[in-house]
Amino acid sequence: MTSRTPDDAADALQDALLSAHRTAASFRHNAAVSSWLYRIVVNACLDGLRRHKTHPTTELKDDNCPIGDHASRVDTAIMVEHALMRLPVEQRAAVVAVDMQGYSVAETARMLGIAEGTVKSRCSRARARLAEVLGALDTPSVPEARGAMQ
Repeated sequence: MTSRTPDDAADALQDALLSAHRTAASFRHNAAVSSWLYRIVVNACLDGLRRHKTHPTTELKDDNCPIGDHASRVDTAIMVEHALMRLPVEQRAAVVAVDMQGYSVAETARMLGIAEGTVKSRCSRARARLAEVLGALDTPSVPEARGAMQ
């Protein structure tokens, strides 16, 4: 049978009988009643399985989703964005592509239509300027975050 438990089978049979009663007028008399009823019962069983389908779950532990104040992270992101906006466009494009989006120096050079050495020098100048502008940031949680990841 196409159901998990006898109770599910009984429910499916009841649904099938109701369905057969509702659609009796559409029965084609050139077909066998047994095959017509069989198809209705199988469809009712499949509908029941779909309705009661369970999805495996995993219990969430408290340490999986630590709740904390994300305001400092948002503040840092805003400060980094402001610092990036202070860079010349050429330097910003290079450092964002390489350091933030993960493109290689060669890929960035192709995208920007410049030499690889130019990408490297623009990134170097941009990083130095960002370090200068963002030097005031207090980041005591960075070593803790690295330790937690290892």
